[in-house]
Amino acid sequence: MKRAIIVHCWEGYPKYCWYPQTKKELEEEGFEVEVPEMPETANPKLSGWLSKLKDIVQTPDKNLFLVGHSLGCITIMRYLESLKEGKKVGGVVFVAGFTDDLGYKELTNFFTETIDFEKIREKSDSFYAINSDDDPYVSLKYADILKEKLGAISIIKHNMKHFSGPIDNEDSCLSIPEVTKSIIKMAR
Repeated sequence: MKRAIIVHCWEGYPKYCWYPQTKKELEEEGFEVEVPEMPETANPKLSGWLSKLKDIVQTPDKNLFLVGHSLGCITIMRYLESLKEGKKVGGVVFVAGFTDDLGYKELTNFFTETIDFEKIREKSDSFYAINSDDDPYVSLKYADILKEKLGAISIIKHNMKHFSGPIDNEDSCLSIPEVTKSIIKMAR
């Protein structure tokens, strides 16, 4: 069975913003979908988030598709780095993904080591990066970095801010159809 796991943003939770709609759309396409609540979401620790993701995934394979939103993206990158030789997932979608410490002390612990893009690239057949041209937190340069370093297919949305909601002082983004479409393409 094809599976998808959505890793929420900093201070996010399973029913926040576009996660329920994407879950519903993917389930209608026959996917088993999980949106786990990550630990200590107000003061996240990579060790806890990575451990939680590993527990949810169990055994990664070509039928597993990972979706990250903001901090969920670096969590997925760190997860892919940790996979043993020969282990691989079917595809990854990054929404508002970034690859550098953005200067928030609460997130510095996710960036104590350099990202091993080469290792990450080997652990998935496909990557998509969905970014907004007016994201107040994540510059469009990260779409270029993900495209260059991981071969990600870049989708730039207009006026979608951080694809978030009240946590980031913006109107709730309740749907990103491109997430579902990207996963369906990768799953073929």
